[in-house]
Amino acid sequence: MIDNLLHIITSFFVYSAANPIIFTSISFWVFFTFVFAVFTIIHKQYSLRNIFLFLISIFFYYKTSGLFFLLLLFTITNEFFVAKAIYKSEDKLKRKLLITYSVILNIGFLSYFKYAYFFTDSFNKVFHTNNQVVNYFSQWSNSFAGTHFEIDKILLPIGISFYTFQILTYTLDVYRGKLKPLNNFFDFGFYASFFPQILSGPIVKARDFIPQMNKPYHLNQYQFGLALFMILNGLIKKMVVGDYIATNFIDRIFGNPLLFTGVENLFAVIGYSLQVYLDFSGYTDIAIGIALLMGYRLNRNFNSPYKAENTGDFWKRWHISLSSWLQENLYIPLGGNRKGSIASYIIISVLTIFLALLLDAILVLWIVGGIALVLVILSYYSPKVKHQVDTNINLMITMLLGGLWHNPTVNFLVWGGLNGLGLIIYKFWKKISPYQNLKTLPIHFWKVFSTFMFITFTRIFFRAEDMTQANEVIQKIVYDLKISIAPEIISNFWEVFALMALGFIIHWLPSNIKWQYRKFFIKSPAVIKVVIIVLCVFFIFQTMSSEMKPFIYFQF
Repeated sequence: MIDNLLHIITSFFVYSAANPIIFTSISFWVFFTFVFAVFTIIHKQYSLRNIFLFLISIFFYYKTSGLFFLLLLFTITNEFFVAKAIYKSEDKLKRKLLITYSVILNIGFLSYFKYAYFFTDSFNKVFHTNNQVVNYFSQWSNSFAGTHFEIDKILLPIGISFYTFQILTYTLDVYRGKLKPLNNFFDFGFYASFFPQILSGPIVKARDFIPQMNKPYHLNQYQFGLALFMILNGLIKKMVVGDYIATNFIDRIFGNPLLFTGVENLFAVIGYSLQVYLDFSGYTDIAIGIALLMGYRLNRNFNSPYKAENTGDFWKRWHISLSSWLQENLYIPLGGNRKGSIASYIIISVLTIFLALLLDAILVLWIVGGIALVLVILSYYSPKVKHQVDTNINLMITMLLGGLWHNPTVNFLVWGGLNGLGLIIYKFWKKISPYQNLKTLPIHFWKVFSTFMFITFTRIFFRAEDMTQANEVIQKIVYDLKISIAPEIISNFWEVFALMALGFIIHWLPSNIKWQYRKFFIKSPAVIKVVIIVLCVFFIFQTMSSEMKPFIYFQF
């Protein structure tokens, strides 16, 4: 008995890839119960509170990512001292060199873990070599520490895309004079690694979060109720609806699209649009709720994105923290919607070569090069054309790099490119649209529906494993739709479609109606809250799939 208990306790402190402590696991809520209990005891001692939350966040990251916590610690330490050096230096050249070093190092780590296979494969194609990927971190560990890690495989650290951008935000804000660097290492470590949002965001700006770190803990009845509501809402989104429709329908269709009809593929694509929203927004709801329980406010990351009337509106509502990061640190520095820059044309050229390598097709270079030549000639003779090229090139670059931020594959480059194209086309369309300013219900419905279907179409490339699978899905929908069997499909999978319908209905409910049931929970007596929580937890465990499904954005 005692031995078993000791085994359970000790195993909790050891990393297990098969049992990470993520929001959907019981072990996480045991972990959080301990954290919150300690937090309530020490919350008045700001320095001790920040040290505790930093150390517990590092432990949390270790439990989800293993020894990659050392990479996170190195990055935190490096950026802490780099930011202080930038702030203290009055030499412009030294400041530029320091920020360049910071960007290159952080993007270098991100590129190594995310893009090593792509660069190696591309090099082999161009120079007809047979180089293999080598995990130098494992190699060094084996040499100096006597470990036995595999050196021919590079694993992606969970959350590296999110914490890299968050830490860079801090250093860039210090460089731009928008923020003074922190003097306490543990304070900075706490900001950089806060456990609720480190794995999948939202990406938190230092100037928004740091002022909260040394404020008195305050949690009134409204905030407590809202925090609990956000946590329950996120768990239900993810585990009850998202995971269920994925396991019982979407994953089956995408597993082999050719075995199913076009209408089944179409339903799967529409379902995936709902699933990816529920999965990702569910995570951020839980993260925001947990942070709020401890008195910290994280920014909203989603604002009913499928209510958007156009692509521009959609990207103001979807993954708001990443969109604003890209706008502030990429789109505007490149020239925004005012002008193109030398950097703009260099980046678009590199991305073109990138696409050609991904497709293994030199023809792409010739086609894009030809289009570019025509635009250069037209720009030379027409200032209007030049202005349009300059004002839209940065938008396309931002969306293409947003696609590559997710993954260095043709699928995500196409996904980013299609969204960029959608944004550019809308910019022209709204100038000539006869119903741009009309607010009637049919017009509103059409705008929302057409925007949703366009975004859903791009999701094919987001969800498919490769371009072959994406083409199979599209071909099935176009050439083998068989819409007549839709009632039979819906009847056979009525539980799935009932949940999908419920998900969309709730999503499209007016905000004031959503506020009413949220307010009911927040203002309800403690007994009612407990009953609702118990019923929700029971319902979650009754409907959850036998195999724990990780959050979709963990792979990015």
